[in-house]
Amino acid sequence: TIITPPHGRETVPDVPNYSWAEYGMRAGLPRMLAAIQSRGLPASTSCNASVIDAYPRAAEAMLAAGWEFIGHGMHQKTLNQADAEAELIAACLEKLRAFTGSRPRGWLSPGLRETPDTPDLLADAGVEYVCDWVLDDLPNWMRVKRGSLIQMPYNLELNDSVIYAVEKDSSPEFLLRLTRTLALFERECETQPRVLALGLHPHLMGVPHRYGYFEEMLDLLLRHPKVDFMSGGQIADWFKQRRPPPSLA
Repeated sequence: TIITPPHGRETVPDVPNYSWAEYGMRAGLPRMLAAIQSRGLPASTSCNASVIDAYPRAAEAMLAAGWEFIGHGMHQKTLNQADAEAELIAACLEKLRAFTGSRPRGWLSPGLRETPDTPDLLADAGVEYVCDWVLDDLPNWMRVKRGSLIQMPYNLELNDSVIYAVEKDSSPEFLLRLTRTLALFERECETQPRVLALGLHPHLMGVPHRYGYFEEMLDLLLRHPKVDFMSGGQIADWFKQRRPPPSLA
C-alpha cells in the first residue's frame, strides 16, 4: 500500500493502489521497453511468475525484447509469509523456465525478504546468484551448505521504490544520485570495477513526469567511456571467470 487510505482503514477493493500499479503495466512498461530497446541495451526483469498469466502481453513483450527473467516469487508476497518455501521456489523457477525456454539463473526475493533457509534453498534449486543482499558494489560468494551462490549487487539507493515511494523525493532525484554515483565509481574503477544497478518499477519510473529523467539516465551511462551494460547472468559469468567458486572442502 502506497496511497494511505482515509482514516487509516484498509478497504477492499483498494482502487487507488490497484490502479497505480495497473497504470504501470498499461502505460509505464511500454515506455520503459521503448527506451531500453531503442538504445539496444540489455535488461533483467525480476518478475513475479504469476505475471505470465495475469499480464501475458507484458510478459511476451519482455521476452521478445530479450530481457533476462529473474525469479521473484510467485506473487508479490515475502518468502517468510509463504508455506513450503522450497516448493514455492521450485514452482516459480519452473513456470519461468516453461515460459522463457531457459531456467532462471538469478533471484530477487519479493521485498528482498528471506528466511534463514532461503540462500541454501536457492542454491539447491540451481540458482546461481541472488540480489537480496545489498551489501557491496561487487559480487561475492555466499556461504551455503551445498553448491555455490553469488551475492549480486543491487544498489538499493538507486531504486525508484526507495527514492519515490519510501523517501518521496522529487522527480530529478534519481538522476542526481546516478550522476554522483557514477562520478565516484569512475574514480574507484581505476583499481576495482563496480556494479551499478538501477532498480526500476513501471508505475514509478514509467510515469510521464519521470520518464524524461529515465531517458537522461540511460543516455548519461551510454556516453560514459567506462560503462558497459550487462544482464545479471553476464555479470555472474564475468565474476566466476575471475573468482571461481570457493572450495567446499
